[in-house]
Amino acid sequence: MAKRHPSFVCQECGAVYNRWKGKCEACGGWNTIAEEAGSASPMAGPVATRPSRAKGRIFPLEGLSGETKEAPRTPSGIAELDRVTGGGFVHGSIILLGGDPGIGKSTLLMQASAALANRGERVAYISGEEAVAQVRLRAERLGLGQAPVELASETNVEDIIATLSQGRPPALAIIDSIQTMWTETVESAPGTVTQVRGSAQALIRFAKTTGTAVILVGHVTKDGQIAGPRVVEHMVDAVVSFEGDTGHHFRILRAVKNRFGPTDEIGVFEMSDQGLREVSNPSELFLAGRDMATPGTAVFAGMEGTRPLLVEIQALVAPTSLGTPRRAVVGWDQSRLSMVLAVLEAHGGLKLGMHDVYLNVAGGLRITEPAADLAAAAALVSSLSGKPLPPDTVYFGEMGLSGAIRPVAQEQARLKEAAKLGFSGAVAPAPRGDKGKKERLPLPASAIQHITDLVAGIAAPRRRAS
Repeated sequence: MAKRHPSFVCQECGAVYNRWKGKCEACGGWNTIAEEAGSASPMAGPVATRPSRAKGRIFPLEGLSGETKEAPRTPSGIAELDRVTGGGFVHGSIILLGGDPGIGKSTLLMQASAALANRGERVAYISGEEAVAQVRLRAERLGLGQAPVELASETNVEDIIATLSQGRPPALAIIDSIQTMWTETVESAPGTVTQVRGSAQALIRFAKTTGTAVILVGHVTKDGQIAGPRVVEHMVDAVVSFEGDTGHHFRILRAVKNRFGPTDEIGVFEMSDQGLREVSNPSELFLAGRDMATPGTAVFAGMEGTRPLLVEIQALVAPTSLGTPRRAVVGWDQSRLSMVLAVLEAHGGLKLGMHDVYLNVAGGLRITEPAADLAAAAALVSSLSGKPLPPDTVYFGEMGLSGAIRPVAQEQARLKEAAKLGFSGAVAPAPRGDKGKKERLPLPASAIQHITDLVAGIAAPRRRAS
């Protein structure tokens, strides 16, 4: 029998080495390589491979044309969750749900489990981190203690699959969390890259053969990425992140990957005493309580998938007492803020080199689309000049390095949402071509083509008054 050699596996990316190293050459992580039981050869990886068959099975090939059917789904009963997943849980699909500790992942899954179970579906909730009594206490606090959800506290994957295979296959199985699971086919500790990958493979095989939708809860690292090997994200059908700040009541459910639905939709929830409550009109709540007479605030008309969303962007520009000014941003991209500041200095004529700059997206929402450039620039100019922006005006537009304001998609939907909430004006990019000029806008929009137009419209009246 060949002698088994130890393998050293990176716990962040899954790279395999034949000796220990302080830094992983694949992902650059420090002190992430741990020893695991290996195979007969140190280059063969941490899991022994089976000998291949002498002859493969011939399978038929099909063309692109033919009858296609929509994947069968089971609605969860929570509209915001169904919006993100594309209409419900697809039979036999695997969803990886990640989020910070205490953000509300278990609360959301408990509410979805109870909603499905109350409709007569078989739902199993397997907790590897909490005892059954703890899960029951959470259900009682949410008022869901009478829901016929099957609970268990187990970490062995083979035992879980054997139990769930008894009787009618579950419509939904929740594994909380995948980092606590372990399989007997892998000789390593639970939570390691090898165990996470092996456990995920076994659960995926069970889901595909029985048609059960499985949700895997995943831990996240300090930078917000789902812990464990990246290959697990490629193995599952959907990767959903639960975002939010524990200091705010709002929670954002966002699909990072979805094979059976869109990846640009979000679900908005509000944390309350009775659990997570769906927010049907998030724009109204994100704008609630804003100070309209304060300089440095602008309302951004954004889009999250097919849903228009209005949110307040706050900026503070103050003289600095340090040699290097501070640049702090919450809810937006740091490099995007640096670009907007550079364009304002180079083409807008503003002097921001001796000022501290702070930018915040109110409500705990994180904005990723470049259409927020114009709203952020308006808030910065307003804070620097000390002149408040019109409270009934929204801003959106992408800014180029030359200072030109570029048009963005779905302008009609943005303006329609603003008009519905009582706004009477907008500052937006100038339409390109005759097609944009012929469109009837839901509310009047001031078209600007360059960043100098924005600066002149905000700062120039204050200079004339002085």
